[in-house]
Amino acid sequence: MLAVRLPEDIEKRIAELACRTGRTKTYYVKEAIMEQLDKLEDKYLALDRLESPEKRWSLEEMEQGRDMEG
Repeated sequence: MLAVRLPEDIEKRIAELACRTGRTKTYYVKEAIMEQLDKLEDKYLALDRLESPEKRWSLEEMEQGRDMEG
């Protein structure tokens, strides 16, 4: 369960869309999140990785540790 506070103008737009299409506001909020989540993960996980001084692997090291054919 997640509760999100949105600016009034955004909430009104979602409510109007829901009313005009017969779908719920939840439907459209889920759609918007699902559409953007991959991009957000890529961006913020990459930034986190750049800022973290953890071990980095070369492509060769990764290929040796994985069965690339299966």
